[in-house]
Amino acid sequence: MYVADSRATAPASAEGVVRPTAGRRRAAVAPTVLALGTVSLVTDVSSEMVTAVLPLYLVTGLGLSPLGFGLLDGVYNGFSALVRLVGGHLADRGGGRHKWVAGFGYAVSAVCKPLLLLAHSLTAIGLVLAADRTGKGLRTAPRDALISLASTPESRGRAFGVHRAMDTAGALLGPLAAFLILRATVDGYDAVFTVSFCVAVLGVLVLVLFVPGGGRSGGPGGGPDGGPHGRPHGEPDGRSGTGDSPAAPASPASPAERPTLRAAVRLLRRRDLRRVTVCALLLGLATVSDSFVYLLLQRRLGVPDRWFALLPLGTAGAFLLLAVPLGRLADRVGRWTVFLAGHGGLLLAYGLLLTSWHGTALPYAVLVLHGGFYAATDGVLMAVASDGVPESLRSSGLAVVQTGQALARFACSLLFGAAWTVWGDRAALSGAAVALALCAAFSLTLRPKETVTA
Repeated sequence: MYVADSRATAPASAEGVVRPTAGRRRAAVAPTVLALGTVSLVTDVSSEMVTAVLPLYLVTGLGLSPLGFGLLDGVYNGFSALVRLVGGHLADRGGGRHKWVAGFGYAVSAVCKPLLLLAHSLTAIGLVLAADRTGKGLRTAPRDALISLASTPESRGRAFGVHRAMDTAGALLGPLAAFLILRATVDGYDAVFTVSFCVAVLGVLVLVLFVPGGGRSGGPGGGPDGGPHGRPHGEPDGRSGTGDSPAAPASPASPAERPTLRAAVRLLRRRDLRRVTVCALLLGLATVSDSFVYLLLQRRLGVPDRWFALLPLGTAGAFLLLAVPLGRLADRVGRWTVFLAGHGGLLLAYGLLLTSWHGTALPYAVLVLHGGFYAATDGVLMAVASDGVPESLRSSGLAVVQTGQALARFACSLLFGAAWTVWGDRAALSGAAVALALCAAFSLTLRPKETVTA
């Protein structure tokens, strides 16, 4: 794991984040990245406890059809798309409110956990999941913007890799905690939802206490005097890495870069960001949700219900081990190359699920490829998108990409659930595999410019 180097003098960003100096190669990630990684680790323990048992709870416990589950899974994975732009805009517009917008999103999701105890119908569960994903939508872009702003362009892949590795450590612990709770209690699902709420509250407290605070709010440019960082144009910030070296002066934002929703949408005029967004949307349309992958594995192998909650551990373990190495590799050989290679691994996992092979190595191979897909794409996509977005619109720009991807995955869940209901699971997965191959081939032609280190 990388550690922060507190000895180097560095300017601070609008969010109060110490940014590394460009003239020195750094072997560390910023303290902000580590603090946000801790928040994500704790929060993912909470959310993955629910995610691990939710498919079985809905399909077996409540008797939902694959189409009904596809609808709820689409809500769970895609509803956040409706508010991502709002969260990104509020964080940029506030001149450094990234932390507080993200914190509000984490708090909303935490409150939703105990509400699952009261929801027993399709409508009620759908509303709770929609509210939970609203919280995720609000927090994701501001959090990723903080990571991006705290890192140099040459090290963003590594920074996102470190964060995603810490995040995935929580994803590894969450299903294990859910499994142990289900085995140790009588009303297992209720206990899982209750413990999940307590852990989620802890994550919010870690963010409030340990993540550096935001900058000063002000007018459209972010500061009361029109500067994008809450200070008069040209005036040093004074917040450096050691406290004894002035930071670089703020540069005034052009009208096109002021943080408005219209400016965020206008970012799509940028050729590279538009290409990244289109590719994320197309590939998202062919990305079968995690829950369906686990249900397919259970059916292929006849996994007993009591062991179902352990299936996400394979994905999370591979993600954890590969996130940092693949993030560093993306900085060196090209992020787009690693991003598309990750989708190639996912396509191979689909192929294994479609074969007649029933060997004992099948679940391990599928889950390793599944986790490798996330390690090669999740943070890497945000690192690619960051290169084409100005600082004053960093949250909004990342939210544009995330919105397209989330809407596409929402549609994929609905379509896959409907195809499973009508034609069966193998036909549905075959269609998804063909679509993924075509979208990946098309994305090969849309390579954006990117920062690559030697």
